Amino acid sequence: MFVRDRMTPSPVTITPKTPFQDALKTMQEHGFRRLPVVDDTGKLIGIVAERDLLYASPSPATSLSIWELNYLLSKLKIERLMTKNVVTTTPDALIEDAACLMVEHKIGALPVVDQDNHVVGIITETDIFKSFVNVYRGDRSGLRLTLKVPDRKGVLAELSQAIFDMDGDIVSISSFYNEKTDDYGLVIKVKGIGKDQLIDKIEALGDQVIDAREVEYPVCL
Repeated sequence: MFVRDRMTPSPVTITPKTPFQDALKTMQEHGFRRLPVVDDTGKLIGIVAERDLLYASPSPATSLSIWELNYLLSKLKIERLMTKNVVTTTPDALIEDAACLMVEHKIGALPVVDQDNHVVGIITETDIFKSFVNVYRGDRSGLRLTLKVPDRKGVLAELSQAIFDMDGDIVSISSFYNEKTDDYGLVIKVKGIGKDQLIDKIEALGDQVIDAREVEYPVCL
């Protein structure tokens, strides 16, 4: 899965000269939490987050009048509030690489740029969460099993063959490494096989069933 598969294309952008109040209004009207800042050619030069604007908002304890506040805020431009050193990604980047960038830099979104640094999209933590749900096929019901498996070749092939022999259908499958326990595991969702029957077959292969449950189609997607 690539960034282009999950990003929002052609996102709303603003310029460095956009007034503070206009940027905040745009965020509130559309439910955005971040806006890329571009120059006259559409090239990325910064990003501003909702928290940047809220921090710049006056305190209720201020002694200024409402007219004075409005005047000062009308003069405040985004160029004074935006972050200039922006972490970005590209449409062809892997979704997991984008997620790693967000974790590494502790940010909630990445502008997506082309080779000329023009903004072509934006990908957020919500998009990453949706990708995570998609990998586990959260849109499909089935029997979901979490397995502890040996770290050796052929484990996945043996499991797939066993499910095939039982006339089952693999809906999704993914692997993970548990750093705390130094264990390898699989999460697999299948249809067409009874729970007890499948557990017996899996454990006969030497895999350990940590969890097994029937899951129904959720509403989050």
